[in-house]
Amino acid sequence: MNSIPKIAETQIGEICTAAIHKAIAGGALPEAALLPFKVEIPADRKNGDYSTNIAMAHARAFRMPPIKIAQTIIDHISLDGTYFASCEAAGAGFLNFRLNQEYYADILADVAAKGENYGHSDLFSGKSALVEFVSANPTGPMHIGNARGGAIGDCLAELLSWAGYRTEREFYINDGGNQIEKFGLSLDIRYRQHFGDPVEMPEDSYHGQDIIDHAVNFAAIYGDRYMSASEADRRKALVDYALPLNIEGLERDLKKYKITYDTWFRESTLHNSGAAKRVVEQLTANGYTYEQDGAVWFKAEQFGCDKDFVLRRSNGFYTYIVPDIAYHYNKLCIRNFDLAVDVLGADHHGYVPRLKAALTALGVDADRLQIVLMQMVNLVRNGEAIKLSKRSGKAITLVTLLEEMPIDAARFFFNLREPNTHCDIDLELAVSESSQNPVYYCQYAHARICSIIRKLAEKGIAFTGCTPAQMQKLTAEEEKELIRHISGLPQETEAAAKALDPSRMTRYAIELATLFHKFYNACRVETEDADLTAARLFLCRCVNQTLENVLGLLKVDAPEKM
Repeated sequence: MNSIPKIAETQIGEICTAAIHKAIAGGALPEAALLPFKVEIPADRKNGDYSTNIAMAHARAFRMPPIKIAQTIIDHISLDGTYFASCEAAGAGFLNFRLNQEYYADILADVAAKGENYGHSDLFSGKSALVEFVSANPTGPMHIGNARGGAIGDCLAELLSWAGYRTEREFYINDGGNQIEKFGLSLDIRYRQHFGDPVEMPEDSYHGQDIIDHAVNFAAIYGDRYMSASEADRRKALVDYALPLNIEGLERDLKKYKITYDTWFRESTLHNSGAAKRVVEQLTANGYTYEQDGAVWFKAEQFGCDKDFVLRRSNGFYTYIVPDIAYHYNKLCIRNFDLAVDVLGADHHGYVPRLKAALTALGVDADRLQIVLMQMVNLVRNGEAIKLSKRSGKAITLVTLLEEMPIDAARFFFNLREPNTHCDIDLELAVSESSQNPVYYCQYAHARICSIIRKLAEKGIAFTGCTPAQMQKLTAEEEKELIRHISGLPQETEAAAKALDPSRMTRYAIELATLFHKFYNACRVETEDADLTAARLFLCRCVNQTLENVLGLLKVDAPEKM
């Protein structure tokens, strides 16, 4: 499914190649094999809409100056049946092409025909992708970093769907390992304290109010029945009670954030099914482990890591990375996703090569696992960093964040910059109704277009379609610039998907809103020329559809009134 810009780019290659063959046949150029060349969009549109270095690429083959080759190509070129109105030589031998009106008309017709699917691509059609994100520790509430990870991961999953992947979202529940042991210990102590036991909380246990609340609520149901139970039974009962409630809370809070998952995958299943044990056995069978001091080590240095690491301790327990290896093996080799994407905090930087090394040793193409590392988030108000909730005086959680700023603003702001850059969010800006607020700016553009359409309809000027002849009226530079930006959405989708960077889509939306406001200020939609009015009204509708699509990818509302 080629987009119109791709068709135009292909046409340049075809017509230039045909011109060279014609020139060779006529003796204007010597016989020579054609070589690869580039077709690009110039940084400065004054140099044309497209440019190619074909003349310079063949200077040695033809033993002629590039500018002379360029002029020879122009002398033999035919633009008939293409999207181009002219071609000229420039600089050291570039060929610059300018689009004709048919191109602009066809872009708008394409938007109208595809509607809510405009901007989608079939680049990765037939492939599957699994995006795992947030995966917050279920022993407590989600923090501000999880809020950024949720916005990035959810938008990234939607972006991959736009690019053709069959995409699923997954939350990995860490319901095994040290954090659950610590969770049980913390609940146990709070429960015992509730009934007068003076035992003290260890410094490295969980001290949050949520632990106290769980213990008190558990006591309200079961009384002091478990005070006489064994420590193991008491802790198991407390965890079995509190953990499902925490997971329900995670799911509820994420739904409020417009995030739903296809799968909630439990770490415990990897232990219970023997999957964790099997990956260690397989690594051993493949010759990539050794024993030392009773522990089993993985030969990570053979795969480019800075040092080997332990898989199973001398006490028989697996290290934290073993279930992670089994989990990713499950993604790529059991469920057979073509691509697995993890959105993780920047503190996982050293963990990634270890995980990939183990997968490689298991015979997996580790490039099928892509990791998006995101940096820290800083909340700012009045120019000062905020670390605590003004209500509770505690660290800001996802829930308290969404009490501070609208969901649309949170999702947009967290995707304003590449994941691997630090993110400062100005809470005052996020709630302001001004052009300085990027999400408001984009939403206002959509609402303004809806208002234009509504007011024209009240005057009896309703949109009933637009003919190719009417679309030829869109000749103002502001109109062309706006349409060119619209035309680039499918390519932007593909580029963002390849880079695993949804921030490209927020920037695209902001630029689209900017170009629309520029057009609106320069070109009246309602004019004395009925055909021009129809064309501009059609352009407005296409801008609205495009903006609505991109905001929809970000799961940001596109209001009709503001």
